[in-house]
Amino acid sequence: MISTGSSTSTNAYGTCSVQLGENSSAKELLECVSDYLQNQEAPFSSTLVLTFAGAIVFLMQAGFAMVCAGAVRTKNVQNAMLKNLLDACGASLAFFSIGYALGFGGMEPESSKKTFVGHSQFFLMDVDDYAFWLFQYAFSAASATIVAGTLAERCQMTAYLCYSLMLTGWVYPVILHSIWNPNGWLSAYSVDPLWGSGLVDFAGSGVVHVTGGITALFATMVLGPRRGRFHDDLGHDLARPREFQAHSPALQMLGTFILWFGFYGFNIGSALISTKQGSDEAAALAGVNTTLSGSAAGIVALFLNLWYLEKTTGEPLFDLKYAMNGAICGLVAISGGCGVFEPWAAVVTGAVAGVIYLLGSRGLVSMRLDDAVDAIPVHLCGGAWGILAVGLFAAPERLLSVYGRNNHPGLVYSIREGDIDGVLFGIQLIGLMFIMGWVMIIMLPFFVWLNWKGWFRSDPLEEILGLDLSYHVGLALHTNNVHPEYVGSEKDVVDEIISTRQRKVNGSTTTKATSGTEELEYIPEVSDEDLSEMKEECL
Repeated sequence: MISTGSSTSTNAYGTCSVQLGENSSAKELLECVSDYLQNQEAPFSSTLVLTFAGAIVFLMQAGFAMVCAGAVRTKNVQNAMLKNLLDACGASLAFFSIGYALGFGGMEPESSKKTFVGHSQFFLMDVDDYAFWLFQYAFSAASATIVAGTLAERCQMTAYLCYSLMLTGWVYPVILHSIWNPNGWLSAYSVDPLWGSGLVDFAGSGVVHVTGGITALFATMVLGPRRGRFHDDLGHDLARPREFQAHSPALQMLGTFILWFGFYGFNIGSALISTKQGSDEAAALAGVNTTLSGSAAGIVALFLNLWYLEKTTGEPLFDLKYAMNGAICGLVAISGGCGVFEPWAAVVTGAVAGVIYLLGSRGLVSMRLDDAVDAIPVHLCGGAWGILAVGLFAAPERLLSVYGRNNHPGLVYSIREGDIDGVLFGIQLIGLMFIMGWVMIIMLPFFVWLNWKGWFRSDPLEEILGLDLSYHVGLALHTNNVHPEYVGSEKDVVDEIISTRQRKVNGSTTTKATSGTEELEYIPEVSDEDLSEMKEECL
């Protein structure tokens, strides 16, 4: 306790060396507080700090939810947010029951043996470090939530729950075990790491972000784009992909800042679980590098897109989306090496991440793959670059501080010393290929199976009306001018639309179809422009 008076303030941790009187200045009070904090032995335990870091990482779920809710159209906001909530709930149960056991069960840090998965501590039996579990759970939930935004506005609830549990209960834990468990075959924490180095992924560019990003890529390949994104109502290719108006840029910006804050827990917290000396210094360095990389990426993405628009359209525009997603891409990229990079390397990593995001975003559209929130270029492209960047920029003294060895530094440093040592870069590339291959082997057939069962894609009319109305009708009716009986007869309406289109192709003039209590009249002579305007009015 610190108090004012003519005598010094004393407690169990130490004595304040500054005497405080009734007229003591603010400067003297601050000096007293500073002296008190420096003299005490341990104001907070590492367990408490790691628990708090896990809570900060968990707050990223709110960031993902806000980004997703802001990017989708109004008719899908509730559904998007519910799926983000279900990610957090489903991931906790999956990680509690089997995920943690497969990732860290039976861990033997002092043993050189290699295992594919863990084999004990299911349902948290015999687990005594709950802070570590909480921290790792928050990571697994973040990996699953990455996929949510990509599939927004067209994915069934059943499919969402199925793939979320599969990812956090089986796919993610195997990757986690291989890279972060000391008994994993790629782990840099092993006493006998691969090629004397092991894969360096300080805070999850590969483990978390590439895993979620590549899963999102395979999912959208199987699921297909949103209606009207690349094709008209008759299935013809659009000359230019249609851009859907985001519901709320303000929510997207709020989500971006929440995610940025969450990355401090993500990256700084990872330094707290290091088994080597220098974790405090690595934590501070991770925070600095996180800030620099995110800033550089946001600026580069914004102005590079400005330059691109000026060259291609003659109208330079400051596009908020590219600044926000570019910054997040930089934060993703720096996660892999934030504790082993010098600050200059963080700036370079962020700048390259901004370029990679722009190329990835526009490349995705050119391949006619629909990502509602650009999660694939942000997390897959940014995470892949982050893993490879470690092989280039990992500093020898930082590797020694965190992992206890520096025999294979980043390629840039080895070239500077006159010796081209590509061991670390090679391991990083192998690890990246392993993550992508493992996800492809499991999740791609799983998505194909979901699609074959008819559990993956929402019904066409459900998508047109909006998933809020289709899945949450009782909550959505007050915001949508659609009667509930229309939803009940939606499949009949779809059948009538298909039948009418067939008659139109065959040359029929006017067709009437009755669905529910309404009589619908289709007039083939209506022009495509008028039809588009009518559709916009309905949506």
